[in-house]
Amino acid sequence: MPLKKIKLEILGLSSSQSQTSSFALVLGEAEGNRRLPIIIGMFEAQAIAIEIEKIIPNRPMTHDLFKAFANAFHFHVEEIVISDLKEGVFFAKIVCSDGLKKSEVDARPSDAIAVGLRFDAPIYTFENILAEAGIVLTDEEDEEEKTETKSEKKVKVKKETSKKGDDYKSYSIEKLNDLLKDAIDKEDYERAAKIRDELGKRN
Repeated sequence: MPLKKIKLEILGLSSSQSQTSSFALVLGEAEGNRRLPIIIGMFEAQAIAIEIEKIIPNRPMTHDLFKAFANAFHFHVEEIVISDLKEGVFFAKIVCSDGLKKSEVDARPSDAIAVGLRFDAPIYTFENILAEAGIVLTDEEDEEEKTETKSEKKVKVKKETSKKGDDYKSYSIEKLNDLLKDAIDKEDYERAAKIRDELGKRN
């Protein structure tokens, strides 16, 4: 029996001033209050941000080249699937079709989403991945999100300061859970993702 897919939306990108090359891409359930932060590189964050904002670069970026290449050979990207999570590392698939045959291409989630955006392809994941790595918003935080206008919710690019050299290995599970709650309250999704990954290693 195939696993049930859950649709995700891009909620924003948050950057860390202490790690200029690192961003958290925040995905959220289309029909729920769980968030899935994924740490990505600066180049991929830029590729996602410029497509969301519909900025046209002077020369095609790598992901634009992928789209031009696919169009030239009459392939279309149907959907992006965050397909697996192993030891804190996310895996994704780009599902393509030429109208007759479907193909799945392995990719990093950041690249898959940057490509998918250029084809207006929906993003999905599976329940087991959200159960393991999703961060649940409280009712209060969920209400705050719902009151935002569409334009406000289009994309949030946040700059959050986090302690340099955060090392969570020495913290207890109880302390990590407290830090996770604090990071979520402050919408520091990059820090939250790192704490979640450390908690994942303990389980």
